[in-house]
Amino acid sequence: MVGGGQLARMTHQAAIALGQCVRVLAESSTDPAARVSPDVVLGSHLDLAALRMAAVGSSAFTFDHEHVPTEHLEVLVAEGVNVAPPPEALIFAQDKLLMRRRLAELGIAVPAFAEVRSVHDVVDFGSSHGWPVVVKAIRGGYDGRGVWMPGDAVEAKAVVDEQLGNGVPLLVEAKVPLRRELSAMVARSQFGQGATWPVVETVQRDGQCAVVIAPAPGLPDDRATEAEELALRLAFGLGVVGVMAVELFETNDGSLLVNELAMRPHNSGHWGMDGARTSQFEQHLRAVLDYPLGDTAPLAPVTVMANILGAEDAPEMTMDERVHHVFARFPDAKVHLYGKGERRARKIGHVNVLGDHVESVRNKAELAAHFLSHAVWTDDWRPHG
Repeated sequence: MVGGGQLARMTHQAAIALGQCVRVLAESSTDPAARVSPDVVLGSHLDLAALRMAAVGSSAFTFDHEHVPTEHLEVLVAEGVNVAPPPEALIFAQDKLLMRRRLAELGIAVPAFAEVRSVHDVVDFGSSHGWPVVVKAIRGGYDGRGVWMPGDAVEAKAVVDEQLGNGVPLLVEAKVPLRRELSAMVARSQFGQGATWPVVETVQRDGQCAVVIAPAPGLPDDRATEAEELALRLAFGLGVVGVMAVELFETNDGSLLVNELAMRPHNSGHWGMDGARTSQFEQHLRAVLDYPLGDTAPLAPVTVMANILGAEDAPEMTMDERVHHVFARFPDAKVHLYGKGERRARKIGHVNVLGDHVESVRNKAELAAHFLSHAVWTDDWRPHG
């Protein structure tokens, strides 16, 4: 697995139960996955020699992130490596402009968009579609990075001049009036078996996923089926192998637009580690190794995942003591820590809570995640009060 982050770490956890071992290509021995895998290659995902070293003897070659140059992957494929997803699919998760164009060709609804070659492209687009608009870096960017929302031509000029001046290719999109954001997670195996999980609602704060509610509350059955079928059609149409998250906008009129694609395990699928019969991590391994795919049925009426995000200043209380407090108050909470240092807004773990009612389950998950970040109960609960 290329990349040593938490996604590779959690994939390694799933691999153990399958009798498999994930070799990790990591940039540092302190990366989350490098700290738990017995088979680590240190090197850069931009270095073909390091990629070759990681691929030697592998059954499948897959990814913790999308940033490996596709020209390197094409070399590996030519040398007989089982790259999953293949580079001809992965490119659509790397390049937002190519993705938008391909989805439009497939008849998939996306926000109105245009390539940006100069500030005039953004000004003309804003005049046609209304301000503010959304300017995005075509490659890279996540958790709100690489995204700007200029409200007029003056703001657009400042953003575009700076980014194009730094060699960052851009596109511009219409700002969609949303009801909420959704995610449809699917899997496709090498020989074409497909599977879906329930569509989830993702709650964003400061451009970053904070909470995931599975299944998405109040989503009509026909709309949920539409989203799952759309995601499967994309996985098959793009030739994806492995799991894929299709991030969706649900507009105010109830229609669905595709926002982003991630061809790997994804934050919106973490709930399934405890809330589904087969997690996205196990399913990804099944798909790239061409095992029959697992049952994705939920294990409770509601599962809520809340990200543990680093506080502005790390609390004096150790993380171990914080976990003690959370387990004492919520013995049913499932805590997943990534082995990462704490810093502001960094994803250092997540909490899953299962139950019957959205409000109570979400409240419990968010209380626990905030305490693990800040060592403070937002409802002023006192363990000995």
